[in-house]
Amino acid sequence: MRITTVPVSLLVLLKNQLQFISKHYQVVAISSGGEQLDQVTQETAVKTIAVNMTRKVTPFKDLISLMNLIIQIRKERPLIVHTHTPKAGLLGMIAAKITGVPIRLHTVAGLPLLEKTGLTRKVLDLTEKVTYSCATKIYPNSTKMMDLLVGYQYCQKSKLQVIGKGSSNGVDTTHFNPELFTNDDINKIYIQLGFQKNDFIFSYIGRVVADKGINELVEAFVKINEVNNSTKLLLVGPFENDLDPLQVKTQQLIDNHPSIKRLGFVKDVRPYLIVANVFVFPSYREGFPNVLMQAGAMGIPCIATDINGCNEIIEHNNNGLIIPVKDTQALHNAMHLLYTDRALLKSLAENSRQKIRDDYETCYVMNELLKEYRSQIDLHLAHQ
Repeated sequence: MRITTVPVSLLVLLKNQLQFISKHYQVVAISSGGEQLDQVTQETAVKTIAVNMTRKVTPFKDLISLMNLIIQIRKERPLIVHTHTPKAGLLGMIAAKITGVPIRLHTVAGLPLLEKTGLTRKVLDLTEKVTYSCATKIYPNSTKMMDLLVGYQYCQKSKLQVIGKGSSNGVDTTHFNPELFTNDDINKIYIQLGFQKNDFIFSYIGRVVADKGINELVEAFVKINEVNNSTKLLLVGPFENDLDPLQVKTQQLIDNHPSIKRLGFVKDVRPYLIVANVFVFPSYREGFPNVLMQAGAMGIPCIATDINGCNEIIEHNNNGLIIPVKDTQALHNAMHLLYTDRALLKSLAENSRQKIRDDYETCYVMNELLKEYRSQIDLHLAHQ
């Protein structure tokens, strides 16, 4: 049983994994209901069950979700419950513990609490500790994420393990492959976006929120565009104004600046990578960002912040540039450098795809996960 808070996690991040694991085990996927969960059923052929969960602190709704998870787990009687995302992890691990599921696994793909303070931070710290105490094994999706969990004393180190070299799912480099796009395909994407062939495009894909460094990105881009008006900024992803709104000035620039183009959520991000000259990802916190691996697989050099996950995928001056977090000037300097130094840009681009193929190919990651499942089952059977 795989559980996520919202179905887009199953649909976008874990779809291939669900299909792969279902060749070896019976798989049930649980997430909040809706059209996207129906898509998971259609595209993976695994059984799905709707249990609505929120991403906010909502004690009454969370209690209802917990009870529904307990009902479904008792009905399905899984040997393994594997959770992803903070709320699904908390509720799923508690429900699995209560119902006596023997193998309770949780993947940590990021820590939203790192940007919180005060009472909110204390509450979120407690929920992490509860999640980990109910789990039998915790999988941080990067080595540096594991170091963070140890440092914050969320659980004993013996419970922690990184699958493969990191990442929750890896990247299918046969799908994220620039050779799949012809020149005609690329020209059509330029026309669709309203860009010119000689425009220099900085691309960002992800949630368009403050914690992803969008305020800094827009400010840095506007300074570059004032001098080099052939530069464009392409933002692909949804706003989350109820959870993490942007500054008013940033929002206005995104809405009105002639060289900034924003698209909402898209199912296939490859067209918006293939036209990019540079992928920019100035996030404040991450687990192991899939989009950096996807950009790399498409041969796009990246600018990313010096945080766990990002600084494991991106090697400074090899396949991208690493900059300090929340540093608008450093971000501007890096963007300007890659715009002006085309030899460096070309060198970084040439290294980008090979790095991903060597370390994060999805087949490798999924086979490592399968080995871990089998190992956990063997341990369980040995102790019966």
